Amino acid sequence: MIRLSPIRLIGEQGEQLGVVETHDAMRMAQEVGLDLVEVVADSRPPVCKIMDYGKYKYELSKRENKSKSAGNELKEIRLGRSIKIDPHDVQIRVDQARRFLIAGNKVSITQRFRGREMMHKQLGEERLFQICQDLSDVAKIEMAPRTAGRSISLVLGPDKAKIESYKAKLAREGKEAEEDLAKLEAEVAAQNAAIAEKEDSEDEADESSKKSKKSKGPKDNRASNPVDDEIADLLGET
Repeated sequence: MIRLSPIRLIGEQGEQLGVVETHDAMRMAQEVGLDLVEVVADSRPPVCKIMDYGKYKYELSKRENKSKSAGNELKEIRLGRSIKIDPHDVQIRVDQARRFLIAGNKVSITQRFRGREMMHKQLGEERLFQICQDLSDVAKIEMAPRTAGRSISLVLGPDKAKIESYKAKLAREGKEAEEDLAKLEAEVAAQNAAIAEKEDSEDEADESSKKSKKSKGPKDNRASNPVDDEIADLLGET
């Protein structure tokens, strides 16, 4: 029983219907043969949604069981083969990490360096700290950035209180956190495997290049990646 009035109402398709009186919202739900369910009780006004309550309870139970069984694992996300990774690809990995964290998993994020990039490790550190900032609404730092060989990595852990607030915010906007972890895990595994395979082939190519380096040819005037240009300038490659 919803005792407060008015409420902030979300329609059955997730549309925002604004602030309405509770009795009007109940009437709207009855007209379409559904229920009025309070989804965020601690906001003022409370957030309610028109939905099938039985189906909602079943889905909620499934998610809770899935979270208990799938949580507390360490997931690894690699940031490409070098610090010359496109910002769009970084954002894809941030979104992947967010979904793992919301599901209750810890996330290890690794940045690799190639060649003379090791002289500018601060660029990798800055990127990792920016990712920490981007995920600060759902995560906390479990392990600060550490260097191992030609890589630097950190570990983020889920912050339960922040995650609950984040989910409440999504609910107020009529959205839900993505739950298909099996698909996400397969996507990240394939992504990491492709990176590892290219790392091996590029390491071999780098060694071969050092042994048989030839004079540079005419300058390539094709369009270039501005991220690559900036890093190449820092590394003295321009």
